[in-house]
Amino acid sequence: MDPDRRGQWLRGVLDLCVLALLREGESYGYQLAQSLDAAGVGPIQGGTLYPVLLRLQRTGLVTAQWREGGSGPARKYYQLTDDGRAALHNGGNAWLTFVAPVTGIVSKGVER
Repeated sequence: MDPDRRGQWLRGVLDLCVLALLREGESYGYQLAQSLDAAGVGPIQGGTLYPVLLRLQRTGLVTAQWREGGSGPARKYYQLTDDGRAALHNGGNAWLTFVAPVTGIVSKGVER
């Protein structure tokens, strides 16, 4: 896949993906990056992920708390807020409403 196109698509939905992962429970940045990669979104660098987390924190969609690591440095754990759950619900519905017709159109021109 064209990396520029992938990057453009990702910028549009990375916030939503992070909110969805945090719905499953609190997490720290590196763990979120691993989860995104494991889900097939691809490798996400810290320079991309951490500004998203900071923006989500500043807008009140997530909270953050530093905790001492058991075998390493302290980690910043992120947790979804009630506003974050609402944003995930609304944004998720909007995304699904958008992607369904696009998938229908594109799939007609793609051989499988």
